[in-house]
Amino acid sequence: MKQLKRVSLFLIMVTSFLAGSINAQPIDKLIEKFEQGAYSKRGADGCLMCHKRADKVMAIFDGVHGQVINESSVMAQLQCEACHGPQGKHRGKNEPMLSFGDDSPLTAQMQNSVCIACHNDTERNAWHSSAHVDNDITCVSCHQVHVANDPVMEKRDQPQVCANCHIKVNADSHKRSSHPIDNGTMQCSDCHNPHGSMSDSDLTGFNVNQTCFSCHADKRGPFLWEHAPVMENCSHCHEPHGSVNESLLKSRVPVLCKQCHAGDIHASTQPGDNQSIQTGGQGCLNCHSQIHGSNHSSGKALQF
Repeated sequence: MKQLKRVSLFLIMVTSFLAGSINAQPIDKLIEKFEQGAYSKRGADGCLMCHKRADKVMAIFDGVHGQVINESSVMAQLQCEACHGPQGKHRGKNEPMLSFGDDSPLTAQMQNSVCIACHNDTERNAWHSSAHVDNDITCVSCHQVHVANDPVMEKRDQPQVCANCHIKVNADSHKRSSHPIDNGTMQCSDCHNPHGSMSDSDLTGFNVNQTCFSCHADKRGPFLWEHAPVMENCSHCHEPHGSVNESLLKSRVPVLCKQCHAGDIHASTQPGDNQSIQTGGQGCLNCHSQIHGSNHSSGKALQF
């Protein structure tokens, strides 16, 4: 019952926003329906008289939103009207209902407030400061409700949903060195929280390194001899979404190393000097193999 009241409250808030709309006449009727509590006694049965033939409507009963026996499901509450508002005389006089998507007269904030009425938990604490909110992304831009299985919730399908907007990231993920996203081993939400977080880029960890360490624990340290840029930010050397170089490196070795170590003892002063040791095999890594850090007593140069 508490959840039912919360849903109704959020829907009333939406109509309050709409009260300032330029096209006020249909909105006034919608507000009136809320004030009267004009919900249908027939529930979903009344809606399906017309909408059962529409694409992806009946499939809602195969998903979590359509589970009547689940008391937290919308179908166990106000059914279709829990999201779309009271039916009133919608059937007879085509009174307006709350709609979602690109064609909806509601703003992204208004649409999302309906979803947040139920989906208000710790995973969405930072939603209002997330990158998606800043770009007016709606919940239905990523999620599908009237389906048995929401693609964005499936590990193998989620990256393609994200790729609809994140085109460059998707292109990088197909480079020769990338995280195992294509085969379903990883998904975007393993590193990013799409509903917002307290870190940059909506990362799941406190910062870049903490996010990386959730899988690459062997690089965490602390080390007796630390490589400063590694401990500061993994992205100094690695491109997380994909690279043409091995191990997601931004540049090949030794070019990458020389961005910081341009004037060290191994720097070439004449054509041909030290070229074999720098470029042969693994380049700098031929000797400095423990590049992320060393606990060896003689590992100051990250060689052991």
